[in-house]
Amino acid sequence: MDLTEYIVKSFNIDKKVAEFCVYEEEKVKDKFFEIEKIAEINQYKVLSAMQKNKLSDIHFAATTGYGYNDLGRDTLENIYADVFHTESALVRPQIISGTHALTVALFGNLRYGDEILSPVGKPYDTLEGVIGHTRDVKGSLKEHGISFKQVDLLDDGTIDYKSIEKGINSKTKLVTIQRSKGYCFRPSLTVDDIKKIIDFIKDIRSDIICMVDNCYGEFVDVIEPSDVGADLVVGSLIKNPGGGLAPVGGYIVGKNEFVENAAYRLTSPGLGKEVGPTLGVTATLFQGLFLSPNVVCSSLKGAIFASKIFDDLGYNVMPKPSEKRADIVQAIQMNNEDELINFCQGIQKGAPVDSYVIPEPWDMPGYDCPVIMAAGAFVQGSSIELSADAPIKKPYTVYMQGGLTWYHAKIGIITALDKMYKSNLIKL
Repeated sequence: MDLTEYIVKSFNIDKKVAEFCVYEEEKVKDKFFEIEKIAEINQYKVLSAMQKNKLSDIHFAATTGYGYNDLGRDTLENIYADVFHTESALVRPQIISGTHALTVALFGNLRYGDEILSPVGKPYDTLEGVIGHTRDVKGSLKEHGISFKQVDLLDDGTIDYKSIEKGINSKTKLVTIQRSKGYCFRPSLTVDDIKKIIDFIKDIRSDIICMVDNCYGEFVDVIEPSDVGADLVVGSLIKNPGGGLAPVGGYIVGKNEFVENAAYRLTSPGLGKEVGPTLGVTATLFQGLFLSPNVVCSSLKGAIFASKIFDDLGYNVMPKPSEKRADIVQAIQMNNEDELINFCQGIQKGAPVDSYVIPEPWDMPGYDCPVIMAAGAFVQGSSIELSADAPIKKPYTVYMQGGLTWYHAKIGIITALDKMYKSNLIKL
């Protein structure tokens, strides 16, 4: 059976939509090849680290209780340190999200009177609650006497180095660099961008801790922020490095001192990395990491595919289909609320899990407006699986990411376009 015909019949897609998407796919095949070469290098990087650390099935055994002498946990952390080329790593199922990992790193390395500087503008919404600078949040850094300062990007989306220099003072202890765009329509930061920021800050004061929120960025390039001077790199295992298999977890990699400080915050002073049971998930974390470069490759193909489709339809997209990718997130500015909601509902309709569910905007904790989230995922909240979310406010930007396989990313995007087309929101 012809592929287009199969898609039309199996998923009730309008033939015009299916044919248009197949035509668009042909236009980005060269970009796909570039992404595949990056994935190949990263696959060898992960494989080499596993071989170097003599990974064996003995490392898959579960521990409970205190988790003393957990060989699998320690080996996993050694592998992460080798993959990211760092002195140390903290990789734990007790870390529940990227925000939690960042919280552990921040509280572990900051003390009363210290100040954080963000040189890339507004932090992601949930991190704003951790910092506590925009609203009163119980247990925030602000409540613990830690202040915050941000330097907004210039109007063209580039870094304002002059203001960064002015913003650094004797209290500045840590600079937090968010690689991905969050809910901001700005370019995500490439590793080259991050290097320039770190070099600039270290030239002013070499003792400032440079921490990178690496969420959505792992394995998008052949190097990571830790390769260009970052003291700490932080991320979530239910995003890129978990490969869609990790059921929970986060990582913190970097210099020994700073990772150790984070470990004392995660467990308790005096215990640090020595405790923490793996509860039977270690094999899944290893396997997820092994698959991650290929899964990230699939996600990037989906992002490029969506970018090309909506760019050709006249929408404002970021990044453009031909631009260098810094993360797996694709931002698309819709014309109105209806387009935004229909796109997300279409992504949900193409999911393997809860495809029959119709997502609606709701007042999600940690956000300042209603948010719609489409995520038919095997792991709750896993944004390495195909998902789309958006705050319901102007300029009506939807953020799409993930795709465990390219073929699922492809059909999910086709389903989203079909939903918009059948709702008379777009013309082909």
